[in-house]
Amino acid sequence: MSRPVRARIHLDAVRDNFRQAKRLAPGSRALAVIKANGYGHGAIAIARALADEADGFAVACVEEAMELRDSGIRGPILLLDGLFTPDEMTLVEQVDLTPVVHSHLQLDWLLAARPMRLLDCWLKIDTGMHRMGLAPDDFADAYADLAGCPHVRDVVLMSHFARADELTHPFTAEQIQVFERATMSIQAPRSLANSAAILAWPRSHGDWTRPGIMLYGATPLDAEHPSAARLRPAMTLESALVSVRDLPTGAPVGYGGRFVCERPTRVGVAAIGYADGYPRHAPDGTAVAVNGRMTRIIGRVSMDLVTLDLTGIEDAAIGDPVELWGSQVPVNAVAKASGTIAYQLFTNVSRRVPLIYQGT
Repeated sequence: MSRPVRARIHLDAVRDNFRQAKRLAPGSRALAVIKANGYGHGAIAIARALADEADGFAVACVEEAMELRDSGIRGPILLLDGLFTPDEMTLVEQVDLTPVVHSHLQLDWLLAARPMRLLDCWLKIDTGMHRMGLAPDDFADAYADLAGCPHVRDVVLMSHFARADELTHPFTAEQIQVFERATMSIQAPRSLANSAAILAWPRSHGDWTRPGIMLYGATPLDAEHPSAARLRPAMTLESALVSVRDLPTGAPVGYGGRFVCERPTRVGVAAIGYADGYPRHAPDGTAVAVNGRMTRIIGRVSMDLVTLDLTGIEDAAIGDPVELWGSQVPVNAVAKASGTIAYQLFTNVSRRVPLIYQGT
């Protein structure tokens, strides 16, 4: 019998979430963001599930793009980080990739290339995040260089939001204004909206959107929102009980005795731990479901195991299913309790957790 931990990936949910992104921005084309192995969901499987619906895909780097090309994905692929060395221009040409240009160095590499065919690119402006992108004062000249380059075909103008997840913060509106002022004299397609902006900032939708975390059913927003509430979880991280015992009042549980039983307590052990990607710092009280009934973690998460409070679930037995996150336990709730974000939980799921695809 194999270890019972697994991540069930619901491809129908991914498709539904993508369609919602399209409905929210009906005038925009959409790139499905599947970097970091599809946010831990499996980039190849996600790309195949969306191959007939997405207008293209976005990954971080050439290595991620080549994995898709080698698996037969033929749609447009955007390299969000652009090129790291000029040598990568060869692959860009050979397998038809679209680099983001976010620095003068990358711009020089593209202009100096001598490809045998026309290339597309996206040009990134820093509108206030101050991470990557050309300064607003340099943007028009950079675009003119690309527009005048004989081997550059289409250029899309883009930026990235720093605080679109904060629904009441004015900084996103300020970034939109910076973008509009810097590009007002340029006639080219535009892309601003990530998942948070698709859900909550319709002014940003533009010609291309870039849905990422919303494809996987987790909200990026810092407050409830009706559009976010319609997202469907795409991953169910699950295991099973491997031990059940009754402990008396005062008994410590787990490493360091962090949890001490305040009453006679039935304690279960599930076969999952931080080596599987479950957060080590999940505190006592973090939600979990056993046999469809909500309960909580008690005691420290260890490398391979986690202890659960089964008090009130008297029929719980070895082999019973345990959901760590999914349709019953929101991943955002686990992330908030653990002081992190859903993005990290998804991408931390380790390679020893098999991905089981459903809804193909």
